[in-house]
Amino acid sequence: MACLAALLPTLLVAQPLGLGRPATDAAIAAWNIDIDAQGQGLPPGRGSVAEGARVYAEKCAACHGAQGEGKPADRLVGGHGSLNSPRPIKTVGSFWPYATTVYDFIYRAMPYNAPQSLAPNEVYAVTAWLLHANGIVPADAVLDARSLPAVKMPNRAGFVPDARPDVDNPACRHCR
Repeated sequence: MACLAALLPTLLVAQPLGLGRPATDAAIAAWNIDIDAQGQGLPPGRGSVAEGARVYAEKCAACHGAQGEGKPADRLVGGHGSLNSPRPIKTVGSFWPYATTVYDFIYRAMPYNAPQSLAPNEVYAVTAWLLHANGIVPADAVLDARSLPAVKMPNRAGFVPDARPDVDNPACRHCR
């Protein structure tokens, strides 16, 4: 069970002021769209690099550039080997540690003008195209809930545990 689903019933209890209402299971399920690094929460579906090229051109390129080069929005492709430089280029291929996080972000936040409007197959496809454009998966790759978590991102080991007490979340470790 995702941490959000475990915490929401406690957080959304009606207050004594008479405001709000208890969260129903259906209301929680509608908001519980998070996907963890291991792929828990990925929906059924599949998408290929070729399909992703079409969806990307139609729904993403206007903001991120025809090849993911950026302008006006963030650059998505390239930047390999730049993270230790004075001017790191943080892209899907150089910075992101998990392919499942790419899917999660696209699903919940893109396209910018219509977040959560892409079907799961479209998100798998765009994720496949982005990973291919960054040299991570081959041109014939087809991604789904089983294959996506198995993708090894170049910067997977680039993040270190953060020992600061204000960012520690021990409760979430028990949700997995």
